[in-house]
Amino acid sequence: MKIKPLKDRVVVKYSEEDVEKTPGGIYVPDVAKEKPQKGVVEAVGSEVKEVKAGNTVLFDKYSGSKIKINDVEYLIIKEEDILGIIE
Repeated sequence: MKIKPLKDRVVVKYSEEDVEKTPGGIYVPDVAKEKPQKGVVEAVGSEVKEVKAGNTVLFDKYSGSKIKINDVEYLIIKEEDILGIIE
C-alpha cells in the first residue's frame, strides 16, 4: 500500500534509535521508549517546497497524526512542523 499526502503534508517514517540501555545500565522496553523526533521523509504533497523524499528531518514532538501500514509506523505532518533537515 502506498500513501500520497495532500497539499502541504509530509509522510515521515520514524528513525530507529539504537538506545536500548540507560547510562545507569537499565534496559528500557520498546513500549516504554519515547518516539524519536527524527525521521525519513517517505512522500510529500504537491505544495511542499522545502523537503523531498529521502531527507532526514527533525519535527515537533506532538505534531501530526500517526498511522500504521504493514506494521510500520508513519507520521503525517504539515511541512511547517518540520524544524530542520539533517545533512
